[in-house]
Amino acid sequence: MASAPTLDFERIVDVLKALAEPTRLRLAMVLKSCDLTVSELTTILGQSQPRISRHLKLMSECGVLERYQEGAFAYFRVADRHPAGILARSLETGIEVDDAIIRKDRERLEEVRADRARRAADYFARNAEHWDKIRALHVPDAEIAAALDRVLGKQRIGTMLDIGTGTGRMMEMLANRCERMLGVDTSREMISAARAKLDDAKVKNAQLRVGDAYNLPANGETYDLVVLHQVLHYLDEPMRAVREASSVLAPGGRLVIVDFAPHEMEFLRTEHAHLRLGFPEDSLKSFLDEAGLETRAVEHLRSGAAETGGLTVTICIGQDRRMLLAPDEVYPSMAVA
Repeated sequence: MASAPTLDFERIVDVLKALAEPTRLRLAMVLKSCDLTVSELTTILGQSQPRISRHLKLMSECGVLERYQEGAFAYFRVADRHPAGILARSLETGIEVDDAIIRKDRERLEEVRADRARRAADYFARNAEHWDKIRALHVPDAEIAAALDRVLGKQRIGTMLDIGTGTGRMMEMLANRCERMLGVDTSREMISAARAKLDDAKVKNAQLRVGDAYNLPANGETYDLVVLHQVLHYLDEPMRAVREASSVLAPGGRLVIVDFAPHEMEFLRTEHAHLRLGFPEDSLKSFLDEAGLETRAVEHLRSGAAETGGLTVTICIGQDRRMLLAPDEVYPSMAVA
């Protein structure tokens, strides 16, 4: 196991100096578990945008904060892996939780989150007919969760990447099992909806980014688990996406594909942009093999929706061959439902 990243003495002093200012310490406390924009931070702290921006710049330069661009907006968060961010997070244990200033910041943070939730609800209300119709085709979340428990086992998961996260449902389902999660989606509206949903569910170990399945924003990071949940049927090059997903797996890491088995629901192609009407099991296994992964388990779940005629969802899990599980680790046998 790799040792935790560290800072030399002078860098520790620099980081502590960066945090030893009231506004910057407040920013660190607010940003430790939530991605926020400059405008949201000005609302929470009640200070001007230029002042907040100057503090954010200094904190980003010393490694305390991560900054990423999402269209016209820049989001900030206390760094998860940089030692300066880890040091900043550790300071929370020494701060009085009922301090008046911190309490007020948290109250305003909840107001910002509530506003996000309202905007997400408005978005889904405008698209309710579309989402309800598609949702009815899927296997219930509880069945998907139970199947994932079977194919993944019960062990903890270090880092997870959810490609095409949509509303963040898979991240919400697996949050309690993961140390850190990153969800990516090409749609800013979906990212906003996922952010509101995860906020509402009190999920604090998740980050969200606008990202492309063909060019993941991994920046050299590797993941213990990568998920492609109902994504491949939208893509014109599904093999390319599987190969890209496999490239960010840690040694022994696992890739989970969840998608429809072959079906004849043509309206999904004509009305909902599905480029493929499902995938045979052999195709999914071939994707994994061509990406250098070993197929470890396959399970088929049948939808109960009457209008689908029993549409089937396939869960297929592949594992990086660089460090396979010990021989006595047994995967359950998966039979067609």
